[in-house]
Amino acid sequence: MGLKNEAYITGVGQSEVGVRINRSALGITMDAIKAALDDAGLTLDQIDGVSTYPGRMASFLGFSPIGVDEVIETCGIKARWHMGGGELPAQLSAIAEAANAVKTGQARHIICFRTVYEAAALSRPEEFPPLRREFVDGASQWTAPFYAISAACWIAQYASRHMKRYGMTREQLAQIALNANRNALLNPNARNITKKPLTMDEYMEARLISTPFCLYDCDRFSDASTVVIVSAGDALDEVTATPIRIAATAGKVDRYSWDQAEWVAAYATGPDLWAKTDYKPKDVDTVQFYDGFAFFPITWLEGLGFCEVGEGHKFIEGGHRIARDGELPLNTGGGQLGAGRLHGFGFAYEAVTQLRQAAGERQIPGDPRVAVATSGGGPLAAALLLAKD
Repeated sequence: MGLKNEAYITGVGQSEVGVRINRSALGITMDAIKAALDDAGLTLDQIDGVSTYPGRMASFLGFSPIGVDEVIETCGIKARWHMGGGELPAQLSAIAEAANAVKTGQARHIICFRTVYEAAALSRPEEFPPLRREFVDGASQWTAPFYAISAACWIAQYASRHMKRYGMTREQLAQIALNANRNALLNPNARNITKKPLTMDEYMEARLISTPFCLYDCDRFSDASTVVIVSAGDALDEVTATPIRIAATAGKVDRYSWDQAEWVAAYATGPDLWAKTDYKPKDVDTVQFYDGFAFFPITWLEGLGFCEVGEGHKFIEGGHRIARDGELPLNTGGGQLGAGRLHGFGFAYEAVTQLRQAAGERQIPGDPRVAVATSGGGPLAAALLLAKD
């Protein structure tokens, strides 16, 4: 039995992860929901809440093709609480809000999901029209005229500052991609994304996307759905899987636009997370850090206090400390660089899998009990601290 006023992750599930898959976006969402229900030992009639980020986006369907309404309707869920919106501090906030809902008695079991369909959408523009603009307005007026139309351009500037100010090298940055590749090769869910080892030479010779990022520093569009079930502490007698407590959550926004924010939001989110718990960085057994670009995990290492600001590249140098058998195993499932752009939810999935010691070949040694999962990394960010009690 769990603690009454706490929230727990009781089920996780993931659909096939692929590139230009033939299944529909709703179909893979249902696959992930079924997998999570089976994992938790729950049935649909026990679910009374649904949460997602950022909700269905009609203008950008490949990015977010499924909303809470479609899941509620398709599954016949009698929802007492539901939420789906992008005006939150990053993707894992959908899980944090679900935790708040079960703590306050608004629901007992909540399906949290994130479905991405970006690769399939690109291959079928007649069904998923690409974004087109006749003029620039809003936040884009400060970036598009300078051809900075991709987040790769925006985040590359922060990485370049670390190189100039703190001495980070591309060889050090490469350790994030190399570590992701090694771990993804052991992850069955990543078999359609990463198929062969990556060497330092291949990394250094890869074409640049936006200095200092090369091709291997950028995550890859993929198609998948990931589901996390959040349950109330007094509802754990209904589940069969090992529950993982959501010990703390945090989220910060530093200028919702990308324009001129001095630091990415990981640096403000880290202290906020530790302020809500008695756990400290030294208690953490594994970290699953958002890596839409390879520089993000470095900002999370620094922002969460695993090392000093400006020391993240030294922490990962050589890759030994962040390896599966290292001091702080990082992105043990391959992250988004190695296992596909699952847009944040994959990190919660992997953290739970590791804490349950159910990761197979990629399982970290010992008896891991505390993990951190994060999402975001530009002007908005969110973090979960998960504990196996």
